[in-house]
Amino acid sequence: MPIENPSREEIGEILKKAKRIAVVGISDNPERTSYMVSEAMKNAGYEIIPVNPLVDEVLGTKAVASLKDIEGHVDIVNIFRRPEFLPEIAKEFTEIDADVFWAQLGIENEEAYEYLKEKGYTVIMDRCIKVEHAITK
Repeated sequence: MPIENPSREEIGEILKKAKRIAVVGISDNPERTSYMVSEAMKNAGYEIIPVNPLVDEVLGTKAVASLKDIEGHVDIVNIFRRPEFLPEIAKEFTEIDADVFWAQLGIENEEAYEYLKEKGYTVIMDRCIKVEHAITK
């Protein structure tokens, strides 16, 4: 099945409703895209939960090693990992029952997409959350 993202209006509604974003693969290097995008989303009022076993803290928040280490509900899981890692992340995503699986610009994986869509999840791939937020706010 081809990857089909929600409409821009639907993406806007998702972003208006969301409060907590878990960022998988976030870097603690301010020059990396994952850091800059997450910083912009934090500055826009979202709670950012860094998910990366290789860093201690990002944007003033203690990082967790995996999605399963997050306490409380997650609205969006924003992913900055290579496409081959998406199926594994998708399985972990279903275990925490977050609302939206979001793979950043340039990242998509049909296997992960089909797995999540069959389970009824909202999936966004190959879109930058920062750009979508700017366009839809």
